[in-house]
Amino acid sequence: MHLALFNIGRMIAPEGDRRVAEFYAELDRINSLADDSPGFVWRMVDSDSNNATSVRPYEADPDMLVNLSVWESREAMFNYVYRSAHMDFLRRRREWFVPIKEAITVLWWVPLGHTPSLHEAIGRLDHLREQGPTPQAFTFRSYYEPLPAS
Repeated sequence: MHLALFNIGRMIAPEGDRRVAEFYAELDRINSLADDSPGFVWRMVDSDSNNATSVRPYEADPDMLVNLSVWESREAMFNYVYRSAHMDFLRRRREWFVPIKEAITVLWWVPLGHTPSLHEAIGRLDHLREQGPTPQAFTFRSYYEPLPAS
């Protein structure tokens, strides 16, 4: 099994605004860091760039960005998110993103070779928000091992 990660964030300003310029300027570097990280499998990108900033699934909220990736293991994902230069980026999130009270990050296990869809990811986040952490949708803190194959 591989581990999928989906997170959302509402920007404080639209792309092109000086308040978020540094975020967008650093995005390629941070994405390349993910791509080159041990245990990285896949991440969603749009058809025009090496990121997913044009993917806006929340029509009522055009400033909501999404990120979807797949990793070989929790350790590999954790090392990228919290033990690489990505952490410096993460520490600055309040400069670029509006605080959201609900869960914004969800993890779940996917079969090897499975590429999760955006619809699937949104469903997992909704599940986490409605049910709390379960084996189908969880967080780094409320983590579940993969369910045994049936």
